[in-house]
Order: sequence, then structure tokens, then C-alpha cells
Amino acid sequence: MKISILIPCYNEEKTIEKIINKILDLKDLNLEIIIVDDYSTDSSRSIIDTKLKDKIHKLILNDDNYGKGYSIRKGIEAATGEVLIIQDADLEYDPKDYEKLLEPFKLGVADVVYGSRFIGSDKKRVLYFWHTVGNKILTLLSNIFTNLNLSDMEVGYKAFKTDIIKNIDLKENRFGFEPEVTAKIAKRSLRLYEVGISYFGRKYNEGKKITWKDGFSAIRCIFKYNLFN
Repeated sequence: MKISILIPCYNEEKTIEKIINKILDLKDLNLEIIIVDDYSTDSSRSIIDTKLKDKIHKLILNDDNYGKGYSIRKGIEAATGEVLIIQDADLEYDPKDYEKLLEPFKLGVADVVYGSRFIGSDKKRVLYFWHTVGNKILTLLSNIFTNLNLSDMEVGYKAFKTDIIKNIDLKENRFGFEPEVTAKIAKRSLRLYEVGISYFGRKYNEGKKITWKDGFSAIRCIFKYNLFN
């Protein structure tokens, strides 16, 4: 089974090479690595062009900083694997968890698999209390409208059968991708699984980008894509 690894990247000069090397350390997986650089202003593009160009399969360079959702759409268009995994360019999510994400696909029982930072016994870095509360509120609100029982709607580790995600009309350019794609998955009655994953979260002084404004945007997306689309 060919796996497309989609990596949206914006100003991740400290981690982009490390995450690619972690992916390449995995054995017995047929991988297609796609990086979408969202107009990085640090040295990310230089690192990709020099140190990583022979380690990846496809590179898409956005001509402006459009956002994570936009970059994901561009990567989906380019993907040719049977399954697509979204991998952040930081080190918050560990590629060693790919096997967990892929197992339901290999068993033939899943169309979509979400990782979860809130189930299972894997390693989780202790971080912001209010971020956890916010994530759980957003997940609860999403679940109310989708009638799903997810534990972590906002998780960055999501995997899809590629032919399915290519046929979902996505609109959000920023972090609204998470509630939008969840709403649209729920409306299609797809087979959705969750698996517990490790989480090595980071603080804002370490490069974390999502803010409280994105939380309000997520609420907007939950209402918009569940009630009006």
C-alpha cells in the first residue's frame, strides 16, 4: 500500500529536516513524501531545496502565505498514494505512530482514521490547561452537530483513503480545516476510527502558531459546515 505523507510547512527551519529524517527512518512502508511550503520567511525553503530535495518526492511552493488548510488542499491534489496522512512539519507528532494510523486501513475497516491525544497510554507532554479545555469544548460542540463520539476533533494527525479526501470539497484556508473536514466526513457516513497517539506539544516560544483567534474560527466552521453546507 502506497502512503502519501502530506507536510504543510511554514517557518519550520528548526524541525523540517528532523521530521523528514524521522519519516525516512521508518522501514517497510512505501511512502510518497509531499512538502507544501506556505511561503516561509525563514530558511525552511533553503533547507528543503538543499538538504531535503533528494529525500522527498514532491515539493509545492505557495506564492503567498495562504494557511494550513490551503496547503493541505494543494497537497491532496498532488497525492497519488492509496492512503494520505497529514504530518505537521514540527515535532509534535511522531511518525512512529503511522502504524497505528494505518492498521484500520490494513484491516479493511476504515475510510478515515484520526489520532487522539486524549485516549491511550502513549506519551503526552504536559502543557497548557486552557488549550486542553478549549480542544475538548470544540470537540464536544463538533460532536453535538455531527453525532460522532470523537475525543479529539482538533488533532493534527488525520489519515484518509486518498480517493475519498480528493472528492471532499474543502474551502477553509487556515486551521478551520479540522472542523470542516470532520463535518463533511460525518455527512458522508464514512467509517471513522480513532487511535491513541503520542504528543510532543510545544510552547509559543518554541514555535507554536495556533491562537485563541483560531478557536473562534473553529466555532464558526462548526456551525457553518454542519448547519449551512
